[in-house]
Amino acid sequence: MTTPQTRSLLSVFEEDAGTLTDYTNQLLQAMQRVYGAQNEMCLATQQLSKQLLAYEKQNFALGKGDEEVISTLHYFSKVVDELNLLHTELAKQLADTMVLPIIQFREKDLTEVSTLKDLFGLASNEHDLSMAKYSRLPKKKENEKVKTEVGKEVAAARRKQHLSSLQYYCALNALQYRKQMAMMEPMIGFAHGQINFFKKGAEMFSKRMDSFLSSVADMVQSIQVELEAEAEKMRVSQQELLSVDESVYTPDSDVAAPQINRNLIQKAGYLNLRNKTGLVTTTWERLYFFTQGGNLMCQPRGAVAGGLIQDLDNCSVMAVDCEDRRYCFQITTPNGKSGIILQAESRKENEEWICAINNISRQIYLTDNPEAVAIKLNQTALQAVTPITSFGKKQESSCPSQNLKNSEMENENDKIVPKATASLPEAEELIAPGTPIQFDIVLPATEFLDQNRGSRRTNPFGETEDESFPEAEDSLLQQMFIVRFLGSMAVKTDSTTEVIYEAMRQVLAARAIHNIFRMTESHLMVTSQSLRLIDPQTQVSRANICYAINLGKEIIEVQKDPEALAQLMLSIPLTNDGKYVLLNDQPDDDDGNPNEHRGAESEA
Repeated sequence: MTTPQTRSLLSVFEEDAGTLTDYTNQLLQAMQRVYGAQNEMCLATQQLSKQLLAYEKQNFALGKGDEEVISTLHYFSKVVDELNLLHTELAKQLADTMVLPIIQFREKDLTEVSTLKDLFGLASNEHDLSMAKYSRLPKKKENEKVKTEVGKEVAAARRKQHLSSLQYYCALNALQYRKQMAMMEPMIGFAHGQINFFKKGAEMFSKRMDSFLSSVADMVQSIQVELEAEAEKMRVSQQELLSVDESVYTPDSDVAAPQINRNLIQKAGYLNLRNKTGLVTTTWERLYFFTQGGNLMCQPRGAVAGGLIQDLDNCSVMAVDCEDRRYCFQITTPNGKSGIILQAESRKENEEWICAINNISRQIYLTDNPEAVAIKLNQTALQAVTPITSFGKKQESSCPSQNLKNSEMENENDKIVPKATASLPEAEELIAPGTPIQFDIVLPATEFLDQNRGSRRTNPFGETEDESFPEAEDSLLQQMFIVRFLGSMAVKTDSTTEVIYEAMRQVLAARAIHNIFRMTESHLMVTSQSLRLIDPQTQVSRANICYAINLGKEIIEVQKDPEALAQLMLSIPLTNDGKYVLLNDQPDDDDGNPNEHRGAESEA
């Protein structure tokens, strides 16, 4: 895969090669014009010599006394013939030493670069197609054969792209050396030809020019030596890179135990961005993302610079299931609104992106030593999660006063009473290993469906425009509480309190490991007939918890009728210790009405 930085540098080389091609064509035209002029000089001198000899054959009416002129013209004719031989030799030298090298440079070196560029483009397109096919793989286990085949296809495409890119880069690097030789060699040939041409006539070039041309020739020779050494180094590097194991090119090759860096404060790489194209249709676009300070940036192909996608300060991020795709995560804005959904190509990339965004959201990058702060915070988060193997220790630490009271009662009786030691369940008996944890009360897919259904706005104080909630008219209790969702997970049993402790421990451990410390805030509307969770932003009911509190209303209604009260008490369920389950045991005020409770902010 080619990063935008590499593509930017590559575009500079490609622009240089394009400019060199245009200049070479113009230079070749100029040299061909010089060569054409030299050939024309040969024909012209040849014709001049003939015309000088033809003077004698002219029948001039007044031609008496032209013998001196004729002899002089004969001498000039011989000089011109000798010059014609020199011009013919010079034309041949210009063709061999000036025009031919520049033609060979254009037809061989520049054409090779253009061909390798086309091959590199085809290999890059094949890699993009294979990665798109790989990204669409489902998570079902029965498709392991297809996943293996697609993984091999991706590896082959990457290997092909790597080989073509190496050849293309080598050709571009070599072109920087060859263009210097291609510019100087023709002029050396031109100069030598001119020196040989004028040597017999006059000293047009001094010995100093000869020494200069000699030094230029030595410089060209040294450039040739450097080119050969650089080409050999490139060939050795190419062989070393191509000799690595094929797993290097396979995405998600270390899925079993990836080496994840959780202390990142910046991250860059390719991700798939989820875009909504309709009410129920979406598309995924593979783009290059990178973090810059507290911002998440995206740089499409062909763009000069990246653009802002999301402000990460005080945002939250978590892994989500989306459209049966693997390694998806969602970034949520500070006000609780769902942000963008991205997909990484491997588990390692997914975990590192989540950790990096969490570190950035806490504004660690603003500190003097952000790397050290990130390491310290992650170590503190991991140390704060202490695995608890015995629920008895937790109960002893949470209820010390009860244990002290029991010991005092035993000492007063001056006798030892044997206690029944109930076997505490193991964590595996309560919660299955690997059970997924939901950190948000509503999944992105559920929110998407709720938005399409067009849920009605619900007033948090129970008032409605119509009769959608008739209990609002006669509710004895209407209170709102601010609550936050800690997390949820599936359990094997709900008959003991230990399963609550274990579920909370695992949720807290997962939040600490993944740096997920922000919790979804909701409004808990408590009425005499129902409990409802309401979205504080849209005022839409997220969930109706239960309708059991209506029983408290019935108890108050029948307090004046003892017989009706007795019948109602018979219908109230009992707890294990024989006590009634009362929903409102608050004392009445002076007017005989139940006391109202003020809303308080708490975290669930």
